[in-house]
Amino acid sequence: MDDRELWVLLALGAAAVAAMLAVAVTLAVRLVRTRRLLRRAGLPTGRRWVFWAALAYLVLPTDLMPDPVYLDDIGVLLLALRALTSAAPPEVLLRAAVPAPHVRSGRSAGARRTGRGGPPRS
Repeated sequence: MDDRELWVLLALGAAAVAAMLAVAVTLAVRLVRTRRLLRRAGLPTGRRWVFWAALAYLVLPTDLMPDPVYLDDIGVLLLALRALTSAAPPEVLLRAAVPAPHVRSGRSAGARRTGRGGPPRS
């Protein structure tokens, strides 16, 4: 194996590690948002330890696999997210996933363009 092949393999490995880290951080953010959503909805977050254990597993260096491989961290975060969302009613999760529709004003398109109450005059 020459130097060029080694650098290609190192670059591919670094890209894979960066992609796994991005997925793990995205899941951690989603986990935090889900917990916040459940608390705002007034639902009991009795599985608080699952939330904190998953975040601690992501941050602490003690893992089942070495830290550059984030597959185990991703699995723990997915299990914690599933545990939290299983406690919530579907309508709460649906309301959080779908943004509220934009409410349009009663003015016409001409009024928005011209700033007057009616259609534009000729």
